[in-house]
Amino acid sequence: MEITYYSRPNCGLCEEGKLLLKLVCEDFPFQLNEINIEEDEEIHEKYMLMIPVVMKNNEIIQYGQLDYVTLLEGIQE
Repeated sequence: MEITYYSRPNCGLCEEGKLLLKLVCEDFPFQLNEINIEEDEEIHEKYMLMIPVVMKNNEIIQYGQLDYVTLLEGIQE
């Protein structure tokens, strides 16, 4: 299973979110595909006010302030 993670450099929420995803991955393994929104103008416009954004099967699981329970439940579905 692959999870897409939209973030950008020097973003405190993004760093915290990545740590949370690593914890979730220990309980429910998945492959993380991290995308820097600053490398694509269209993606940047779409997600710049939402990051970090966690997606599975092109559906948003959670964005902004992430939490372990919501991520785990969303990834397990």
